[in-house]
Amino acid sequence: MIDLAVQSLVLLFLAAFIAGFIDSIAGGGGLITIPAMLIAGISPLETLGTNKLQSMFGAGSATIAYARRGHVDLNSQLPMAAMAVFGGALGAAIATVVPGEVLRAIMPFLLVAIALYFALKPNLHDEDRNQRMTPFVFGLTFVPLIGFYDGVFGPGTGSFFMLAFVSLAGFGVLKATAHTKLLNLGSNVGAFLVFLAGGVVLWKVGLLMGLGQFLGAQAGSRLAMRIGARLIKPLLIVTCIGLASKLLMDPTNPVRLWMGF
Repeated sequence: MIDLAVQSLVLLFLAAFIAGFIDSIAGGGGLITIPAMLIAGISPLETLGTNKLQSMFGAGSATIAYARRGHVDLNSQLPMAAMAVFGGALGAAIATVVPGEVLRAIMPFLLVAIALYFALKPNLHDEDRNQRMTPFVFGLTFVPLIGFYDGVFGPGTGSFFMLAFVSLAGFGVLKATAHTKLLNLGSNVGAFLVFLAGGVVLWKVGLLMGLGQFLGAQAGSRLAMRIGARLIKPLLIVTCIGLASKLLMDPTNPVRLWMGF
């Protein structure tokens, strides 16, 4: 374990607070926390493990806030959350054998597609719509699949859950946001347990950032519940575009390497 200076720990706490705030509304908090930990000198593998620890606090905080206001029924959604745990654990366990380069290559384009969907799709609001898939089938297919992705790679998981809930489960935007945080918590827990077994979690850093995530998520979720789709939709679009841009600007991104940039 590395020893970080006080100023580095303060900056990591602030990064986690901002990430928790944004993540509780639109997802994409890893876009902030992962680079922050890498800049602080934490190794990539320890960054991934520690990021799952601190992310659990943010997702859990937002889930509690949404559940208290009746936007998610925790008891009825536990089976679906369990499938997210399973998917996250499986993804983290086989992360070393999955073609990560392919994921990094297609991710920016998938995120842009999600942003365009929410930007151009009419009548996206907080009211539920007709389901295209029963909760049982949804929980057995898309939930563990997205959870698996979270364990393997991670960035954009909240956006994928949001898209699935809105387009397939027929949820309104605010309800989809609330349920996204519950399932994101599940996939984080599953992946975290695998990283914990591998001994790559920095507890001091993770718990400090977890406090920042918790406080940020409380503030963000309350604002989202107050404003609803009018806040969530544009922030989700901006987050997806920002995350896609961040991935494409990475000099090691496979797309840039293949194109010779």
